[in-house]
Amino acid sequence: MAKPIPKIGSRKNGRIGSRKHARKIPKGVIHVQASFNNTIVTVTDVRGRVISWSSAGTCGFKGMRRGTPFAAQTAAGNVIRTVANQGMQRAEVMIKGPGFGRDAALRAIRRIREKIRVSTRTLQWKCVESRVDSKRLYYGRFILSPLMKGQADTIGIAMRRVLLGEIEGTCITRAKSEKIPHEYSTIVGIQESVHEILTNLKEIVLRSNLYGTRDASICINGPGYVTAQDIILPPSVEIVDNTQHIANLIEPINLCIRLQIERNRGYCIKRLKNFQDGSYPIDAVFMPVRNANHSIHSYVNGNEKQEILFLEIWTNGSLTPKEALYEASRNLIDLFLPFLHAGAENLKLEKNQHKVTLPGFTFHDTLAKLRKNKKEIELKSFFIDQLELPPRIYNCLKRSNIHTLLDLFNTSHKNLMKIEDFRIEDVKHILDILEIRN
Repeated sequence: MAKPIPKIGSRKNGRIGSRKHARKIPKGVIHVQASFNNTIVTVTDVRGRVISWSSAGTCGFKGMRRGTPFAAQTAAGNVIRTVANQGMQRAEVMIKGPGFGRDAALRAIRRIREKIRVSTRTLQWKCVESRVDSKRLYYGRFILSPLMKGQADTIGIAMRRVLLGEIEGTCITRAKSEKIPHEYSTIVGIQESVHEILTNLKEIVLRSNLYGTRDASICINGPGYVTAQDIILPPSVEIVDNTQHIANLIEPINLCIRLQIERNRGYCIKRLKNFQDGSYPIDAVFMPVRNANHSIHSYVNGNEKQEILFLEIWTNGSLTPKEALYEASRNLIDLFLPFLHAGAENLKLEKNQHKVTLPGFTFHDTLAKLRKNKKEIELKSFFIDQLELPPRIYNCLKRSNIHTLLDLFNTSHKNLMKIEDFRIEDVKHILDILEIRN
């Protein structure tokens, strides 16, 4: 049932009297907050003062039923009828949350259109500028609005980090040729040094959906220019710019290079240990997004401060800015999905996992072996400080008045697990240290 806010009476003859007529509120804002276990509908005036509110819980729905579309529809219907009776004629709807009840609540609000004129305010994005500066440089500018104060910065920072670090790309990661003695050598008949050829191979932009590694090759007779179009690629890989320069053969020689292509994210710096006979790793920059910036425009809508997020994306041509934005959004959603699906069963499972105990005989078996090898006097003089335990484990034992190995041996496995902040992994860690010391 919708709950109207109590009205303030007028003061007459020292007493507070009630108003004869309800206060007329011609315009307001309807806030729909939908979660997976409840839907709350609140109506405020343009100044943000609450006029009425309702939720699935206050309408009598309990347990899992509070998150159903029917419960949201009932709550929205109740609150809208309440404010319609107070004379509200226009309302703007703001929807938040991922719950199932958001669409049902919106449908219930739209059914009252003969009494209240409703305008829905939902987040919308738009591509305001898109251009191709070259085959290896794409630019896109996007806006997202309307956002509440602070939300634009939150979304902008997260999107920029994901765009620059989480999107996968394809690169040449290794080159191999029997004619190359070492990376900084030169080959007779080739204008560039081996290092320059490897640098040119690093700059080649590839587009693919492959997973794992694939092999490619270059086999060409000079004289002539070697470009990206001379690379023999697997079917799942294509070159963005075929005119990219690799080498210049100034003599009639045969150049054969075997290449390794890999799909990954971020960047990979070659290490000295990765060098093999005739095979040289290449510093791979897998990031298809060259740069990403965000800016914020703030404005005032009535008495509420709102923001517009501007997002600029530059890519290397293997992805368009719109595709990069889609990939980044999907990656962010995938990262947060475990939190959305963390139900009661998962929480119980996590609690039970911490209650798993090691077999008691394993711990005391190790202690019994140590007792045979050490005298009781030695155990009394062997302090746990000498075990070089991590600070947290050390503090847990100290709080429980376990100062020496003898104290540790006289403490049962069950009592150890009762120590505050002491975990099953700590027992394994102590066992490993004791076995090494033994």
